[in-house]
Amino acid sequence: MRILLLNGNTDPAITALIAARAQEALPRLGLPACDLVPATAPFGARYIATRAAVAIAGHAVLAGLAEHIGPHNPQGFGAAIIACFGEPAIEAARELLPIPVVGMAEASITLALEQAPRIALLTGGAAWVPMLEEFVLVRGHGRGSVQVRSVPPTGDMIAREPEKALGLIAEEARQAVAAGAGVVVLGGAGLVGLAPKLAALLPVPVLDSLDCALIMACRAGHALARVAQAPQTGLESRLAALMHGEI
Repeated sequence: MRILLLNGNTDPAITALIAARAQEALPRLGLPACDLVPATAPFGARYIATRAAVAIAGHAVLAGLAEHIGPHNPQGFGAAIIACFGEPAIEAARELLPIPVVGMAEASITLALEQAPRIALLTGGAAWVPMLEEFVLVRGHGRGSVQVRSVPPTGDMIAREPEKALGLIAEEARQAVAAGAGVVVLGGAGLVGLAPKLAALLPVPVLDSLDCALIMACRAGHALARVAQAPQTGLESRLAALMHGEI
């Protein structure tokens, strides 16, 4: 199976981190060997941390998917992962693409709730808390089942100095457990790879959001039916082709 790993951030160092962690995760998770193809959003924020950046990233994600999936890529993909927590434009991507599209947050919520009735999503940057709370509510989960928590450093800060942030993350995770969380999810591209270290400090399971996305991508069945789109103007040529159903 060939899987596209599209980083919605524009920092190539984050893409490299995601790619390396994903390759290591496949055998550790007992998943079949996959051809993982990393890609970086073509424009937008270096690391998404605000609503404006999320809005721009939605366009960038669709442009990135159009760039890598289509007749110009004859080998094809079996699934795509939007490899940033909160997965900008995931619903739109599912309207347009002929393959399953998986998001890190959605996958994490699904797998965590299989293990416990109350879970916590823990990420970097306070601005993400209300955005993720809205994300969770739209998917039918109330605050009684999914807590959203953050630490002050943003995900890119954590990626640069993970050991320095681990103490803050552990303290916030302990508070989540004290509030009833039976599973803690570490969410965000900048936090990939920290779950084993945090798990050693907590009495509950800790899930890595990239691990969860890989599991769900390998589980994925058929894509949703594609949705016809109104005529568009001014788009990049490959995104226009995707919107017109030519991919």
